[in-house]
Amino acid sequence: MKKLLSEQHPDLESIPCSIETALNIIGGKWSFLVLKELYSGTKRYSELQRALPKVSPKALSNTLRHLESNGVVERTVYPTVPVTVEYSLTEKGIDFHSVLVAMKHWGAKWT
Repeated sequence: MKKLLSEQHPDLESIPCSIETALNIIGGKWSFLVLKELYSGTKRYSELQRALPKVSPKALSNTLRHLESNGVVERTVYPTVPVTVEYSLTEKGIDFHSVLVAMKHWGAKWT
């Protein structure tokens, strides 16, 4: 008879709270795509828009704001005319990369 996953890994009992916290930090459905783009380096808002055409401007702005407020993305404003704004990953955002790669592999396996 197969053992339940919780019997095989008793430490899983403490994970639901951690998973909920992680999901709250990362946010909505577009966050993963934004993070994927930022792993290749700092991007301006317009670069992100072009790279993610299915994301509406409002959704992209909200996603970036959410990631910034949770310390995953850093927003840098340069006092130019017009103002230049760049987005890059913080240490917390960089640390999430291994999770994103694992999700990518899992998705590929079950597609």
